[in-house]
Amino acid sequence: MKTLDQVERKKIPLMDMVAQYRSIQPEIDDAIRQVMEAGQFVLGPNVAALEKEVAAYLGVSHGVGVASGTDALVLALRALEIGPGDEVIIPAYTFFATAGAVMLVGATPVLVDVEPDTYCINIAQAGARITSRTKAIIPVHLYGHPADMTAVLKLAKDHNLKVIEDNAQAFGAEHRDRKTGSMGDVGCLSFFPSKNLGACGDGGMVVTNDAQIAERVRMLRMHGWKKKYFPEMIGYNSRLDELQAAILRVKLRHIDEWNKRRRLLAHQYSELLQEAEVGLPVEGSDARHVYHLYIVRVKGRDRVQQELKEQGVATAIYYPQPLHLAEPLRHLGYRKGDFPVAEQASTETLSLPFYPEMTNEYVHATVDALKEIVGR
Repeated sequence: MKTLDQVERKKIPLMDMVAQYRSIQPEIDDAIRQVMEAGQFVLGPNVAALEKEVAAYLGVSHGVGVASGTDALVLALRALEIGPGDEVIIPAYTFFATAGAVMLVGATPVLVDVEPDTYCINIAQAGARITSRTKAIIPVHLYGHPADMTAVLKLAKDHNLKVIEDNAQAFGAEHRDRKTGSMGDVGCLSFFPSKNLGACGDGGMVVTNDAQIAERVRMLRMHGWKKKYFPEMIGYNSRLDELQAAILRVKLRHIDEWNKRRRLLAHQYSELLQEAEVGLPVEGSDARHVYHLYIVRVKGRDRVQQELKEQGVATAIYYPQPLHLAEPLRHLGYRKGDFPVAEQASTETLSLPFYPEMTNEYVHATVDALKEIVGR
């Protein structure tokens, strides 16, 4: 197998979205051309078709395209009438939008730690934080691994809570043969370009089996109206545009193939790294991981990252700061040490180069470089 020097030194990217485009270029170009020739760019036939296709793929009744994954969370919370005075339980280790969306609707995020192996929400701690003000829980399927939705749904049923699945990173993942995003009251999707199902710009979707929730989200994404210019509530301008929907419809046809490739690459990485001094990702017995990212844990993470960079291997950190230490949450009174698993993860996790079109040679070269650095 080729060494890093032989695999074009300085050229192993974290991800390569151009490679994905090139693999399906005729289909993408044709979809864009059809939209341009039709001349309908906002809430056109491709948005409506994508909403149905995504809903069918996930096994739900309704999909509502919105402008981003963050907006999906905000509109879902609004549609569930969660706001000032309410509390929403979320994991302390995730992308900031999960907390930001809760605060944007005026509710209070209540943080709990995550599991040390999957980085998903710790259900036992979530149960201990429920109060009379708790209205919802947001499990995050982080890195492509499903949260324990059986436990989440039981907790929610026992305490009359709404469940909002943050499925931004796990499109196509499964818990007990059910697609993530389909099990809660609402599922929130992100189509950010780097996601498993990614657009060529921002985009998101709210999915649900509840027709009333879907209708409220449709109103909220369009200034709060059903009939144009006659608002019934204060809404937003949050629409998935027609070009992105057309591109996503093409990509949706390939998602299972790409997720299968992600799983193969992840298993290859894990096999090659078995003897290395790094923590490897896991897959729960009830889970089908779709590896949005391939995350390892290493001591001296920042040094390792810098040395990999010097050897031409791009990496990233998701995430360098747990939510309870973020400035916008400072007023909630959390302190360093409150969530030790999240804090340790923020100092040790490292995302290796990973994308469906990645070659086996790149995997071997990355592994060789990582082993050499951590083995010193």
